[in-house]
Amino acid sequence: MANANVKRVKSSEIEFKDKVVSIQRVVKVTKGGRTFSFSAVVVVGNENGVVGHGLGKANEVTSAIAKGIDDAKKNLIKVPVLNGTLPHEQSAKYSGARVFIKPASAGTGVIAGGAMRAVLESVGVKDVLAKSKGSSNPHSVVKATINALSLLRDAKTIAQLRGVDLNTVFNG
Repeated sequence: MANANVKRVKSSEIEFKDKVVSIQRVVKVTKGGRTFSFSAVVVVGNENGVVGHGLGKANEVTSAIAKGIDDAKKNLIKVPVLNGTLPHEQSAKYSGARVFIKPASAGTGVIAGGAMRAVLESVGVKDVLAKSKGSSNPHSVVKATINALSLLRDAKTIAQLRGVDLNTVFNG
């Protein structure tokens, strides 16, 4: 995610809602028997354009979720949301997961599968069409979705980058 338009956000001044995407039970076999631990993928967002994801691992589910939330608050990004949808369509890839997100008209709702839905709802997008292709691994799908969201740019940002007036972005 070494992208120029990714805006990092400080987590101290924002109120977040967290969503647990997946919880895996991991078993380590030792000579003394089986040791169980848990890993949790968590997405946090303020439902107003800020989102982050995290992974927490611990011997108890609640501890794993708490660690995941702390981790998610450390890597937040700002996403442009226009009238409850996205500025343009975007595809992205992470490992084996490929995602495609597309703006939708008002009243459509969030049409997306499990892991993608959690990320898009945390961002605060109300109307979007999304498709996940390739791997359905929740870790990869969440990271691919956040990559796609980080590549989104609104017209104001493009006008500033080009050093032109906002009208010439649409007309020129």
